[in-house]
Amino acid sequence: MELFDLAMPWWHFVIRAVIVYVVLLAMVRVSGKRAVGQFTPFDMILLILLGNAVQNALLGKDTSVGGGLLLAGTLIALNYGVGQLAAHFPAFHSFVEGKPVKVIEDGHVDVPSLRREAVSAADIDEALRRNGLDRREQVHVAWLETDGTITIIPKKEKG
Repeated sequence: MELFDLAMPWWHFVIRAVIVYVVLLAMVRVSGKRAVGQFTPFDMILLILLGNAVQNALLGKDTSVGGGLLLAGTLIALNYGVGQLAAHFPAFHSFVEGKPVKVIEDGHVDVPSLRREAVSAADIDEALRRNGLDRREQVHVAWLETDGTITIIPKKEKG
């Protein structure tokens, strides 16, 4: 049946999926935590364009249903495998997910860390407001988590 006839051997699809998955994972990882943590309209457009950009790398000349399903299954299996490895091996988890980064300590902002992780002053101010704080000086410590959120631990009030 032509609908399921593959334009190349099945293992080509698997190899292509592995290569694209690993390269995209590395690219997302390098782009900084903030890019992953907050999903803005820009991020949605980027995600759509990334999907379109890698489509030919995944499918080649194949337009069959079978090829698409094989790729989908391979990508889901890869994602599951990466999740399992990350759950069982802390070093792999750190490699894939990264580690939390301290961005404020005792009210002092670590500007190099913010720049390295692509976090803006506006992001910090938003996190302060979400935690009911007005000023950075009220922060004991703030962490940029691996999912891109900012966790703030306020200073204890004296008295």
